[in-house]
Amino acid sequence: MLYSVRGKLIHTTTSSAVVECGGVGFNCQTTFNTLKSLKPGSEVTLFTYLNVREDAMELFGFATKTELETFKTLISVSGVGPKAGLSVLSELSPEQVAMAIATDDIKTITRAQGVGKKIAQRIVLELKDKLAKSAADSGFSNVSASAASAASGNIPKALEALGVLGYTPSDVSPVLATLDSSLPVEQLIAQTLKQMGRQ
Repeated sequence: MLYSVRGKLIHTTTSSAVVECGGVGFNCQTTFNTLKSLKPGSEVTLFTYLNVREDAMELFGFATKTELETFKTLISVSGVGPKAGLSVLSELSPEQVAMAIATDDIKTITRAQGVGKKIAQRIVLELKDKLAKSAADSGFSNVSASAASAASGNIPKALEALGVLGYTPSDVSPVLATLDSSLPVEQLIAQTLKQMGRQ
């Protein structure tokens, strides 16, 4: 319903930002990482997600589309609500979330406040399953395997992590092919997202 809000940042708390648009202040719950990137009094744009429940309507705002997409991916996991999604993204960047899922790194996800081992395991398990299913459904499993075997260095890991964020190998392989395969995986992910205009 609401794609984004753009206006003056008039107030922040430890977990929200109020953006004034046309005389109306929109209170967006957000992550610590987004709050760090905002300057009070400046004009900001937040990409939004509207969560409608029986007893409330909550607006969530993020500094980048990538962070918003990662949030939506996280809350698609059964038992992971918006609060847990914000907690994970307050502790980790979208690239770190993708890496943790791609490498089964449950310990990194449990660094998020209020996220225990069971929830972290569910996030890794469900999102890896989703990635495998979407690759098979799209007929990209063979592309992924051949791209990974042909690629050297950290490219295969970056390819898998970007898949967690919802990208198909055909989306990201041309960009990854232009990058130095010896770069750290997180850097490869960040540069790919930047070149694709998603940050």
